[in-house]
This record gives sequence, C-alpha cells and structure tokens, in this order.
Amino acid sequence: MKLHELHAPAGSKHSKKRKGRGTATGQGKTAGRGMNGQNSRSGGGVRLGFEGGQMPLYRRLPKRGFHNKWETVYTTINVGELNRFEAGTEVTPELLKEVGLCKKVVDGIKVLGDGELEKAITVKAHKFTKTAAEKIQAAGGKAEVI
Repeated sequence: MKLHELHAPAGSKHSKKRKGRGTATGQGKTAGRGMNGQNSRSGGGVRLGFEGGQMPLYRRLPKRGFHNKWETVYTTINVGELNRFEAGTEVTPELLKEVGLCKKVVDGIKVLGDGELEKAITVKAHKFTKTAAEKIQAAGGKAEVI
C-alpha cells in the first residue's frame, strides 16, 4: 500500500449539517433549537458548573488546605549533579539554568547533600544543607551563600 492509495473507510466522512438555510432543508427556521427558551437564543445556555439552581458541587464540598502566599520556593539541586562542571568552576544560579540543571529559579537555589562531589568547585547558592556544605568543602571547594 502506498500513501496515495490511502482513503477513509466508507461512511466515516460526511459533510456537516448546514443549519438555518431555509425550510426545505429540514434544519431551517429554528435550526434544531426549538421555539423558545434559554437555549434557543444566541448566547443562551448556562454557565459552567450550573446545576439548575441546585447548590453546585463546588459549593457543596468543604474547603481544604491552605496556600501560604509568602512561602519561599527553592529550586533544589543535589551535590552529585555538580560533577559535570570542571574543577575550579564558579557555579552560579545563572550557570545552572544555562546548563539545564534547573528550569527556573523562583526564590533561590538550595543545594542538597545527595551524591558525591569529586572536583573542587565554588558553588554560589541561596541555601545549603549541612551535608552539602561539608561535601563541597571536603572536595576542596567553597560553598558561598548569596
């Protein structure tokens, strides 16, 4: 079978009904909307979630949880991921974003202590865990808080 031999199965393709094109079409005048009422009007219909006046589901269910709008959100990076940089490199949030280790920096970068570091590098971040700072210094590098 070739690309030019492909075709849709019989009966699967049919033209759209052209409504409101005269009484002879069978879908003229009211175009299948009926005579009167909310749905016969242009722009008619009910809003999303409307249940005919019954208390809607989103109002029947209890509210849950709390969102702190002053929460600081840190992008996390493990110490083991810093091995991709060469020895002596100064690792900054901009460099991490450029390399692709983090997609976006919201409130800052926090370095976690998972993995091992084999190179002496200077890491500039907003926060460090105790183990991360120890591992960076044990490898001969520096952990600087911005």
